[in-house]
Amino acid sequence: MINNSFPLLSRAVSAFISGALFPYSLSPYDFWIAAIVSPLWLYILTRYGKIRNSVSYFYLYSLGMFSVGVHWIFFSVHDYGNASDLLAGTLVFLFVVFYSLVSIPGGYVYARFFRDSDICSLLAFVSIWVLQEWIRSWLFTGFPWLYLGYGVMGTWLEKFSPFLGIFGVSFVVVYVSISFWLGFYKKNINWIVFPALLVFISPFLDRWEFSESIGKASVSLVQGNVDQHSKWSPENRQAIFRLYLDASQEELGRDIIIWPEASVTYLKQTIESQIKQLDKEAKDKQSALIFGVPSRTEDGYFQNSLMAIGQSEGHYIKRRLVPFGEYVPMEKYLRGLIAFFDLPMSRNSSGPVEQLALTFRGKSISSSICYEIAYPDLVRKAARNPVFLLTVSNDTWFGDSIGPWQHLQLARMRALENDRALIRATNNGITAVIDNRGKIVSSLPQFSEGILRDTIELRQGETPFHRFGSYPILILSILLLIIASARLEE
Repeated sequence: MINNSFPLLSRAVSAFISGALFPYSLSPYDFWIAAIVSPLWLYILTRYGKIRNSVSYFYLYSLGMFSVGVHWIFFSVHDYGNASDLLAGTLVFLFVVFYSLVSIPGGYVYARFFRDSDICSLLAFVSIWVLQEWIRSWLFTGFPWLYLGYGVMGTWLEKFSPFLGIFGVSFVVVYVSISFWLGFYKKNINWIVFPALLVFISPFLDRWEFSESIGKASVSLVQGNVDQHSKWSPENRQAIFRLYLDASQEELGRDIIIWPEASVTYLKQTIESQIKQLDKEAKDKQSALIFGVPSRTEDGYFQNSLMAIGQSEGHYIKRRLVPFGEYVPMEKYLRGLIAFFDLPMSRNSSGPVEQLALTFRGKSISSSICYEIAYPDLVRKAARNPVFLLTVSNDTWFGDSIGPWQHLQLARMRALENDRALIRATNNGITAVIDNRGKIVSSLPQFSEGILRDTIELRQGETPFHRFGSYPILILSILLLIIASARLEE
């Protein structure tokens, strides 16, 4: 067996390295071959040998993946949580170690029950991979990052997105990779026929037109580049508000003007008169203005929200909050221990699960704030048949790291899944306009103040993913596990 030709330590190290390789398939590196090779090597490692060793390879793979893929969390903990190098490094290390544990149950099920048969091992490995990605989207509040399907964006395989969503693309990548290897290793062309067909048809999938254009809209996205260290100081509120007001004066008359997440640092309740005046000015100029503003609940908690005025209407309250950044889990035990557990605006409450969508001239918009864009089903459910997707963010927390690039890539996938243009307004980058094929049409450089002006296409119609979500591919994964189990019993 291939795996037995390597010493145990070498296999363990290679499991970690193969996991560490995968994030290089993501932005800003976009080395898509890593997304093909990385899961394949884990399959080869775990297919043979002792059960406990195979389970440990799953865990080591996850350690490598998270260590490289989310090291950018260090910047927010260190630079904005006022943690020392040692403390910040320790907290990130604990996060990586903790989240990597998610891979152990699936790894054990695979190694214990499905390795003896080629077909069963293939079906089980692919299914468990997808189900583990899905579990990470909700377990321990959820961390829907580092999904394999993002690694093949820019290739033909991304064209499965409108049909199957991000989990479906991950499914196809793992299935194609392992099937081709089995075909060559077993010298049996039967393994290659169906995956080759999938690869062959993928370039033609975008010939399906799931939506149609119903018009265009001019957009202006304001990137304020406000310093995060001083943003929430009361003495800076008026200057920040004035920055966005002044930047938008010349933009009035364009169809859509967007300010980023929490661009206004006043509480919504304290500037009602200014909002009414802005609403009047925007309506007079036939413009829609959407901006991020915090509000406060009766019980004293903050809410991260979007206000839509002028030719747009509605008030959207963020539903998925960032742990420690917007709320502190186990607050009564952790609050005040260190500065990181007491960040500004970290006493937030989430909005209702069911909310009315923001509208633009009577048509619905799918809106998301910050890392909500990472949740594919949350975005598709935010509005039924929206004319475009909107996301606002403040990626200042992650400095000059790969975090903002990964975040932008998630937004591109949401545009692909729903066949909609997406506009993304951020505080310091990466502000961008993305078309319905997931391509970046225009963007502003990071760490700069500016206004991105472009035109987007308004569309209507539903992709299979927008209509059915992730359920079909999750059900398929479960069914394949059942089929693999049944074959083993025969």
